[in-house]
Amino acid sequence: MTQIRNFCIIAHIDHGKSTLADRLLERTGTISEREMQNQILDDMDLERERGITIKSHAIRMKYTRSKNEEFIFNLIDTPGHVDFAYEVSRALKACEGAILVVDAAQGVEAQTISNLYQAIDQDLEIIPVLNKIDLPGADPEGVGQQIVDLIGCEHEDILTVSGKTGEGVEALLEAIVERVPAPKQEVDKPLKALIFDSIFNTYRGSIAYIRVMEGTLKKGDEILFMASEKEYDAEEIGYLKLNKEPCDVLQAGDVGYVVGSVKSLQDARVGDTITHQKRPADAPIPGYKDSQPMVFSGIFPTESEDFEDLRSALEKLQLNDASLKYEPETSKALGFGFRAGFLGLLHMEIVQERLDREFNIDIITTVPNVKYEVDTDFKGERGKKFVDNPSEMPDAGIIEAVWEPYIKASIITPADYIGPIMSLCQDRRGIYVNQIFMQGNRVEIVYELPMAEVVFDFYDKLKSGTRGYASLDYELLEYRKGDLVRLDILLNGDQVDALSSITHRDKAYEQGRKICAKLKELIPSQQFEVAIQAAIGSRVISRDTIRALRKDVTAKCYGGDISRKRKLIEKQKAGKKRMKQVGTVEIPQEAFLAVLSMDDVD
Repeated sequence: MTQIRNFCIIAHIDHGKSTLADRLLERTGTISEREMQNQILDDMDLERERGITIKSHAIRMKYTRSKNEEFIFNLIDTPGHVDFAYEVSRALKACEGAILVVDAAQGVEAQTISNLYQAIDQDLEIIPVLNKIDLPGADPEGVGQQIVDLIGCEHEDILTVSGKTGEGVEALLEAIVERVPAPKQEVDKPLKALIFDSIFNTYRGSIAYIRVMEGTLKKGDEILFMASEKEYDAEEIGYLKLNKEPCDVLQAGDVGYVVGSVKSLQDARVGDTITHQKRPADAPIPGYKDSQPMVFSGIFPTESEDFEDLRSALEKLQLNDASLKYEPETSKALGFGFRAGFLGLLHMEIVQERLDREFNIDIITTVPNVKYEVDTDFKGERGKKFVDNPSEMPDAGIIEAVWEPYIKASIITPADYIGPIMSLCQDRRGIYVNQIFMQGNRVEIVYELPMAEVVFDFYDKLKSGTRGYASLDYELLEYRKGDLVRLDILLNGDQVDALSSITHRDKAYEQGRKICAKLKELIPSQQFEVAIQAAIGSRVISRDTIRALRKDVTAKCYGGDISRKRKLIEKQKAGKKRMKQVGTVEIPQEAFLAVLSMDDVD
């Protein structure tokens, strides 16, 4: 037990976390040169392309010191993005130490701080590491001072490494042995094992990745998942090497996996506690919670016959991603589809990309929304309703109040870009909290913002306004009352539900005008006049008109009395009038993305 070290690597996106993990695996001989490839713990093509970790990974390494002392290292790699903050918190719970990786060229960024605070809350031993010291733009002195200011350590406590060349990795392995405490020896207590990740295997069901906190788990034991109250047998247990390595016993302090023919990921939830059926633990490990979607969007197949393919694709995705929630929905304009809930914008982007790549399905997604809380009063009967789809918003006449989620956004940026960031946040109804000047001409700006304003295109605007230098981290604060309305788009008086959105009253007029102008550009002319209107309730706030196509019916009249031409024009008018009564407007697919790109319209 004294030879085990459980640790994780925490960092901001693209600070070299997965590359450093590759060097640790090489140096400890966990993988051969033949098996080696870049970012070996990131097994999705999408992770490698974007240079981000989406799913947590764990691997067991053996490290032999010069005195022939052998240590077992359990590395639990964590995702760096704010959307996966809950997974990070569970991975940290499974460790005694954390390697804090900071890019020597980019310095401390928003999610570095966020993940560090989580590690400190879990009472972990922090080993600060400066990575990418081989880069020409590296500033070890300046960035080292940022780390000292952040965690209050000494300069000599900071290790300098290069994940690319392997420089300094030996010293890091020694620091893990010296600084990270061994797990507590609590083998005699009832079994408590924390699930910090789970994956789905088509033939074996859900495989839970666990850290045994107390007690002992043997092969064949009858086990209980405490949150889901499901009972299974531990058919196979083992260690997490590059491939799974079965064993007979896992003790307190060990990290491994359990296979028990668990039928779905919903039964083996991240954060749950495994215990014995006959001698259960008194209480589960604290901190478990169900994943709550933050962002909602409609997903529709471009071809209606692909609906069943889309359903089976979402079912398969959910097997590997229990945080994806979806339910069927119908739209008059787009037909049958699904309303899906995501942890955040990156999660939504990844799901859309995987639907396209892995299942080859063309989809249309509607404007991302958040969940609102609506107080209603209908003939003296008060009620409360949660709304994540604009079409479900009650009539304005019965709404008492609408509450929307607010977040606390922490933005770290070079001081030159304070102006653009503050004006962006003010435009998005932000409430200024404070700003802290950090070492090296950098500043942390804190705003309270409505979540709805962030899910739209806030991140893109932030990056373009600061040339990519700013970094964002956020946490949910609370629901606050807001003057919010449903903005409807009507074509010839018919509401197009897929283009509806929930927006602040002050912005509704401008937004309505922009959408109408955009649709006028995109919808082709019909044989009859088409009125495009934006409305709040029954009140129209903006209108554009697409003029009718006019066939030249007088082309064959080459002379004679004017009344001949007039007669043909009147006949055409009557036909067009009749068409308008039965005519339906065909809307191109680009029009449904109009709401997303309406900033292009002046």
